[in-house]
Amino acid sequence: MDVNNNMNNQPQNREDISEADFLYSQEVIGKLSSYFDAKVVGQQQLKFSLIGSIIADGHILIESVPGLAKTTAAKAISDAVEGKFTRIQCTPDLLPGDIIGTQIYNQATGKFENILGPVFANFVLLDEVNRSSAKTQSAMLEAMQEKQVTIGGKSYHMPEDIFIVIATQNPIEQEGTYPLSEAQTDRFLIKEVITYPTAAEEVEILNRVETGAIANVAPPVLTIKDVDKVQDIAEKVYVDDAIKWYISSIVVASRRAAQIQGLELGKYVRIGASPRASIAFLKMAKAVALIQGRTYVTPEDVKQVSHQVLRHRIGLNYSAVADNVPVEAVIDAIVNSVKAP
Repeated sequence: MDVNNNMNNQPQNREDISEADFLYSQEVIGKLSSYFDAKVVGQQQLKFSLIGSIIADGHILIESVPGLAKTTAAKAISDAVEGKFTRIQCTPDLLPGDIIGTQIYNQATGKFENILGPVFANFVLLDEVNRSSAKTQSAMLEAMQEKQVTIGGKSYHMPEDIFIVIATQNPIEQEGTYPLSEAQTDRFLIKEVITYPTAAEEVEILNRVETGAIANVAPPVLTIKDVDKVQDIAEKVYVDDAIKWYISSIVVASRRAAQIQGLELGKYVRIGASPRASIAFLKMAKAVALIQGRTYVTPEDVKQVSHQVLRHRIGLNYSAVADNVPVEAVIDAIVNSVKAP
């Protein structure tokens, strides 16, 4: 596939982001990065995805085997910001009311009262989300997509400034788990998969445990207003029409991968990405540009987040499982089939 190259040599709206705002955004990103590194050893890709999702104001799903600091990383990035943080440990007996809230009968007044649940926070950590039942998982759909929940016929809105869900899941355990549905996973802006640390990083972990550095509690370095302002700045990052066509072409290619000539891995695609993937590409590409110190998006920014945006939106068939074909390989093949502007 081809995308017309009508990108300008110079970004057209550099002036839309003032020098002061640009420097401010770099300072905030630097503080988030430094705070994360002080709490978590390695996991630079996870740091990039967490900071990117915060700048893009989107939810993130983190997957890995146990013990790789998923929860620690999520807590670290939220601790850096002086906002409300809640942690919900998902279990098979967790009820929707345990998350969004419920009605309780007040004997003194003889009336039912609505009690809000822990989902009403700036940062919500859903730990081991795939251990909760499908009914409980679906209770998060309205909160994540509409930023509101309904209790007893009355709607309650999430915090107006920042509301980000950070969910973790363990892919290797099957007993007592309920795989997330496509409708649920699609609500996550991105999905990050993390791997084991290197030998040197593991030694550093041991050193920090021995000195007690990991247990140290550091005060927040940012406020909710800081994050809110950086999100506003990110929205002004320039995206050329050619980049938008590039994003659209990648997403469309995922839907007809089997029909693209020369794309051998296309036969493994059962279902392609929805328009939410295009929106996620746009938001994350802007965040990446800002993280990289630019006020305009390049094709490389789009490619850099292709795994995170598409790995939970492209469904593979049983042949892919039988042939041990990872979804990342399929994503790379789809992206490479589209000519960058």
